Amino acid sequence: MPEVISLEVVSTKDAPQAIGPYSQAIKHNGMVFVSGQIPFNPATMSLVEGTIVDQTHQVLKNLSAILAASGTNFSNVLKTTVFLRDMNDFDEMNKVYGEYFTSHKPARATVQVARLPKDVAIEIELVAAY
Repeated sequence: MPEVISLEVVSTKDAPQAIGPYSQAIKHNGMVFVSGQIPFNPATMSLVEGTIVDQTHQVLKNLSAILAASGTNFSNVLKTTVFLRDMNDFDEMNKVYGEYFTSHKPARATVQVARLPKDVAIEIELVAAY
């Protein structure tokens, strides 16, 4: 039988609550694995309408809140994955993304997907050190 490892569930009211059987993030062995975030306002749990710029800002604010609750920040992010509904939004998303990752540029993959939860335009997940 495998050994049980020590995991810490991260949860903050400053980011949207999970809408399924998952955690906002899990900490283990100096790493934090942050679940994909979509552009929900955590205060209202409603979708942020607007452009890809508006939605990307909200996603990154949500990620920032979860990172803070994990004891870390964007400067310790190792890898992100960006899921876009439309790759034509790449340039605008990338400009906003660059506002949050200024001096530190983590590894990243960006993919276009057929559909995202709640039919949003963007979702981002990440892995960071703490």
